[in-house]
Amino acid sequence: MPNPLLLAGLSALGSAIFIVVLLVVRDRSEPQGVAGMVAAIEKDYAGRARPGERNGGRLGPPVMLALRLLAERLVPSDSGVRLQRRLDAAGNPAGWTPERVLAYKGLGLVLAGMVFGLVALGDGVGGALLLGLVGAVIGFFLPDVLLYNAALRRRDAIVRELPDVLDLLCVSVESGLGFDAALHRVAHSTGGPLAGELVRALQEVQIGKSREEALSALAARVAVEDLHAFVAALVQAAELGVPIGNVLREQAREMRVRRRQRAEEAAQKVAVKITFPVALCILPALFIVVLGPGILSIMSSSLF
Repeated sequence: MPNPLLLAGLSALGSAIFIVVLLVVRDRSEPQGVAGMVAAIEKDYAGRARPGERNGGRLGPPVMLALRLLAERLVPSDSGVRLQRRLDAAGNPAGWTPERVLAYKGLGLVLAGMVFGLVALGDGVGGALLLGLVGAVIGFFLPDVLLYNAALRRRDAIVRELPDVLDLLCVSVESGLGFDAALHRVAHSTGGPLAGELVRALQEVQIGKSREEALSALAARVAVEDLHAFVAALVQAAELGVPIGNVLREQAREMRVRRRQRAEEAAQKVAVKITFPVALCILPALFIVVLGPGILSIMSSSLF
């Protein structure tokens, strides 16, 4: 039977987590005075403007709301802006909002902490608490890691697509289309994350932003150096009156050169990356095949 002391420690851990969650809910969900009334009105207005994101982005159950409030206690006050920036870099995955990410962080904190604590029950209460703390930290930062990986994959895809998109823009402009019309055609005739960002930039232009502001916002969201260089060249060309076609042609040529250089660099790194798999997997098997018969012969001759 399990040690009663271990069970008592685990129960105390779960009770402490539950009490902390309840205290956070009471402290954060009941603002008082004029500030509380203003906060309630703003929350109701935001919920009507985006009904799908009320109470943590359609999370529904009060438990998930409590987990979000718990996570908010453990992050800086500007975490919402930072999370939105990370979500933009990751392409705003379906169903992911800053509120939902915070709820996932709180869920990972509690769930991973309890699971890791259960795994370490055999090592005593101290070991269970220590491993539970490690699990809580891992679960809390797991959504951040997932967002970072998604943003990294999306950034790599945009870097690969950019030279081809610039070639299409250059051909469209040289064939007689205006830059905005060429941008619209390329954005709606190609796929991938870069096309989606171009569509968003066009929508921002339609609601009143200038072309330079929309493209600068696109470059800031994506955080790709090549795209920053392209947008800076377009802005400078617009200020100096340089024809857009010449800028697009030069930028497309430069992006193709950069893509070829990146491919050559990746090819040169293959020899270094393959060293460890060869040393750990292939060489031991090769030694066994080559030296094995000789070792067996020596052993048999020494025995007889």
